[in-house]
Amino acid sequence: MDGKIRRALLSVFDKDGILDLARALADRGVEILSSGGTARLLDENGVSVTAVPDYTGFPEMLDGRVKTLHPKIHGGILALRDNARHVDDLAKNGIEPIDLVVVNLYPFEKTARTEGISLSDVIEMIDIGGPTMVRAAAKNYAHVGIVVDPTDYPAVIEELTSDGALSDATRQRLAVKAFRHTSQYDTAVHAYLSRIENGNGETDEMPGRLSIDFVKAQELRYGENPHQRAAFYREPAATGLSLASAKQLQGKELSFNNILDFDAALGVVAELDRGACAIIKHGNPCGAALGSDPRIAFDRALECDPLSAFGGVIAFNRGVDGRAAEAIAEHFFEGVIAPCFDGEARETLKRKKKLRLLETGDLAGVRREGLDLRRVSGGLLAQNWDRLDENVRDAKVVTKKAPTEEQWQALEFAWVICKHVKSNAIVYTDAKRTIGIGAGQMSRVDSARLGVEKARSPVQDSVMASDAFFPFRDGIDAAAGAGVAAVIQPGGSIRDEDVIAAADEHGLAMVFTGRRHFRH
Repeated sequence: MDGKIRRALLSVFDKDGILDLARALADRGVEILSSGGTARLLDENGVSVTAVPDYTGFPEMLDGRVKTLHPKIHGGILALRDNARHVDDLAKNGIEPIDLVVVNLYPFEKTARTEGISLSDVIEMIDIGGPTMVRAAAKNYAHVGIVVDPTDYPAVIEELTSDGALSDATRQRLAVKAFRHTSQYDTAVHAYLSRIENGNGETDEMPGRLSIDFVKAQELRYGENPHQRAAFYREPAATGLSLASAKQLQGKELSFNNILDFDAALGVVAELDRGACAIIKHGNPCGAALGSDPRIAFDRALECDPLSAFGGVIAFNRGVDGRAAEAIAEHFFEGVIAPCFDGEARETLKRKKKLRLLETGDLAGVRREGLDLRRVSGGLLAQNWDRLDENVRDAKVVTKKAPTEEQWQALEFAWVICKHVKSNAIVYTDAKRTIGIGAGQMSRVDSARLGVEKARSPVQDSVMASDAFFPFRDGIDAAAGAGVAAVIQPGGSIRDEDVIAAADEHGLAMVFTGRRHFRH
């Protein structure tokens, strides 16, 4: 066999470019086999084609579930041209070799993401014949070309112009791409059915084998440091709004660290029901606040720690207007992410040409799907996402004094923000803004002291949130010394009684949520 393409099988769901490829093949005298809608399209456009049922002598059946699953198809694809027994088997059974297979699969992922789609409709998009042909051709790439991506059609046409054959290197490259294609397809089906089985992926059971599928969305200039290569990968199965689905409106390309900070910022404001702004630097909130309009929320958030906010990223959970944009433009930030930007805001922020603007759409659709994954040397850690689904008002009052209504509102706000601060995390707030944030210290009492030291406004009468229990009373003593009036924490220390006694001694209100929110 000389490797020349004499017979090709074309069976595609995505018809983009297939007519041009078919005509190029026909012009070179290639016999074309085809099935279903592809065969009809070619025939209607004057391309000579033999329908698969006419070739196999067996009709399509089961509403199209069985079309190409036949020995005359797979024998023609899988036969080794340099194996005498294979060649003899083909001749004995009236099977012609198939030298080129052009297949792309049913759009399973797109269908599965369709709102309101039924399970039965999604199941019908699980392609059987397509992946079987793709894998057969890819296995036999030494003799057969396999094309799964319409963007490869022009290169295939160009290579065929010389001697009507594909090079060994091209067939191997296309086979690698084909196996990746079917692997990703099967992973998508597995992920979808797992979500159905486990209730959108939420389960106490971790899978025995973890298959993940991410598609490169963009190359990044570098990673955390300039000597590290990096890229941003998108999860194709994700259906909700997310950082990956946000649209960049202006500014420099996103960096590795930008993406981490934007994701952290988005996580904060998405958990707040009222209008809110959060400013993030190195993964931690520098400030967060509520406000009746975005300018008020921004000013309050910035007031917490304007020095640390320099060069950070900002997130809003409401649209950005001109007044907020004017305030933002007075400072240096890496970027802003928000549901939308009005015309006045866009014009104002255009002056900051390097400022990255990301538009998400309504944050009510933001959700984290699947598992939270982190690499470690030689392995991977997986866990459910830490969702803040407890009701602070249900927290247990453990002190003699109960919080006032205003303090309850402040405790609710503080508990949300504390969840997004790296452990050990201590946050001081009132009902509308952060006042001081102590993040990432090795001892909880140091975080408590740091939060007070960084506060630009009086801590007097504020509330304090701690992401985990206090192992000793010293953290409560530090809070009381700064003037804190109420505390929220998980509880659960063997010294809870000592900690509660300290709060009572200082006249503080304290509530236990029963759930910690470490963020390492």
